Amino acid sequence: AVLLLAAVGGWLFWKNNQAEQAAAGSEQLAAILTDIGAGKTGTDVEQRLDTLAREGNGSLSGAARLTRAAVALPKSDRATAIAQYRQVMEDGDVPPTVRDTATIRLTQLEFDSLQPQQVIDRLAPLAVKESAWYGSAGELTALAMLKANRRGEAAALLNGIAASKDVPASLRARAEQLAASLSIPAAPAAR
Repeated sequence: AVLLLAAVGGWLFWKNNQAEQAAAGSEQLAAILTDIGAGKTGTDVEQRLDTLAREGNGSLSGAARLTRAAVALPKSDRATAIAQYRQVMEDGDVPPTVRDTATIRLTQLEFDSLQPQQVIDRLAPLAVKESAWYGSAGELTALAMLKANRRGEAAALLNGIAASKDVPASLRARAEQLAASLSIPAAPAAR
């Protein structure tokens, strides 16, 4: 009984400690985001984000890295942004929704340097109607298919995006326009 109580007590202490660390990390991230909103994106913010990325748990670490990448891009620091997105995409401790965000952003940044099939393969799990990323991943996949001269497959995907009510209106309209500009009839955008 004593061992059981000690084990339960230890587990409760550990859970409480984890919750306190998560709360402190969330407060740090909120303060950093406030600074970014106020236009402070200098070295101090970058260092604080890097520390949070190293020391935070999966969600917090992923959010810090995504933010670090977003801070790097306006400074034309594509290498840092790409590295941050890649780290998030490959980190199994980061929740899938955060990894998926990094996958989309990384693919957008690397699109011109990737082979079309690399784009298609990377985005395959996200470019399906059941995915929350269907519009964004589908659009990038269709562009890669066009680059690979797979017009019929691209048209089918663009038709699906244009017809989906789960995709933002701007993406539906863009899919419809892209198909029309290629003389590929698309389904009218869902209204």
